[in-house]
Amino acid sequence: MKEEDRIRKTLGTENPFRVPEGYFEQLASEVMDKLPEKEHIPTHETTLWEKVRPLLYMAAMFVGAALIIRVASSHYTPAASDETIVAQEEEVEKEMEYIDMAMENTMMDDYSLYLYLADAEE
Repeated sequence: MKEEDRIRKTLGTENPFRVPEGYFEQLASEVMDKLPEKEHIPTHETTLWEKVRPLLYMAAMFVGAALIIRVASSHYTPAASDETIVAQEEEVEKEMEYIDMAMENTMMDDYSLYLYLADAEE
């Protein structure tokens, strides 16, 4: 703290840096004068085709993907699950039980059944 006071006494509290009069008023114009001239780049007008082309390409991509999926899945048939197969087999067994029971109750042998069915077809 004593050293700071000693420096302030010898140098003073005044700011030693000075800016010339009107420096900031002229600064903007001087900087703009030193910049190179901006080149005029001709603008290209986009045509309707250039605007629509990306959308057309995207639509074609989706149509193509849909056709590929359609062709690839046309040969696919979902496999029956094990539960479905078991349920179908149980249903066939029940039907066969009813047929066997009906055959026993009619007291027909195989030949008689064949004759009965042959007559029914005519």
